[in-house]
Parts: sequence; structure tokens; C-alpha cells
Amino acid sequence: MALRNAVLAALLEGESSGYDLAKGFDASIANFWMATPQQLYRELTRMEAEGLLAARVVQQERRPNKRLFSLTGAGRAALREFAAEPPRPGAIRDELMVKVQALDEAGPEVVREFVAERAQWARGKLDRYRRLRERLLDGRTEEEYLRDAERVGPYLTLLRGISFEEENLRWCERVLNVLDERTGATDRA
Repeated sequence: MALRNAVLAALLEGESSGYDLAKGFDASIANFWMATPQQLYRELTRMEAEGLLAARVVQQERRPNKRLFSLTGAGRAALREFAAEPPRPGAIRDELMVKVQALDEAGPEVVREFVAERAQWARGKLDRYRRLRERLLDGRTEEEYLRDAERVGPYLTLLRGISFEEENLRWCERVLNVLDERTGATDRA
């Protein structure tokens, strides 16, 4: 999948500046697709040149002018075409997994630190995702939201992000317990 498809999907929420899109990416699209702000800005420029996006400049006082991007008809058609293609199977590409695989060489203390950092990262993402979930639900039950909301795609991908981070956290806690048992450490947090 190309970054452009994730950008097209993100812009279904409506017109957005590159800055706001990057923030939104971090909060929602990052559940399943990572991109740096620089990659995102380059892609926005390319997509505008290809006619997939339209941009308008908003004059601002005391701040640089900003460009707001929106989907064009061609952008919506490209997204429909992408969505109709069968997805390729996903695969985990995670540097931490390679480090854990090599922990017997590297030493459990070094790898333990990395796993503990990943657990902390997962907790932080879960907190952000759960706050986003509450904002989306806005007092409704999940069933009400899924039945009545104008768009359910962002909520469903958010649920996957929550599940993913919950599993990351479970795995990290298991690894930390195993490492503690193997090294005789019993009072670590």
C-alpha cells in the first residue's frame, strides 16, 4: 500500500492542513500506517500535482498562511479503486523482535530495557486511543455509534489499534516476567 492511499482515506474526514493531517495521522491512521511529517508533506504535494487533491490557501494573521487539502473527484475515484482491490497479507517488521530473538547473545538486561520501553509506549498509545474512542462515541454506546454514525471506518480501525496495543502490552509483560524469572529478579516493576 502506498502512503497516498492512507492520505486519501484520512481526507475522507474533510478538508485538512498538512499540520492537522500529520496530527490526525498520529492519532488515528498510525494505528495501521506510519509516516513522518516530511513524508506526508511530500506526498500531499505530489498528490495535488496529480489532481488527487485540491488545495486552497488560508490567510492567517501572525502566523504563516496555511494550505487546506481536500479530495477531488479523481482522489475519491482512486480511493474507491484502491479499496476494491484485495489486500496483500500483512507481515510484522519489527526491530524489537529481532533484538528479542538475539537476546541470548545481547544479554537479557539490554533487551529487557527495550521491552519495558515498548510496554510504556503501548500504554501511552492505549491512553490516547481510548480518549479518542470516548470523543468519537460522545456519550453514545458503541452499538449506537456503529448503527447511527455517518462514518464507522475510523472507529473500526481505532478498535483494531486498541486491540493491537493491548496485545503488544500483554506480550511485553509476558517477556518481562520471563526475563525476570530467568535472571532471578522478583521485585521489578
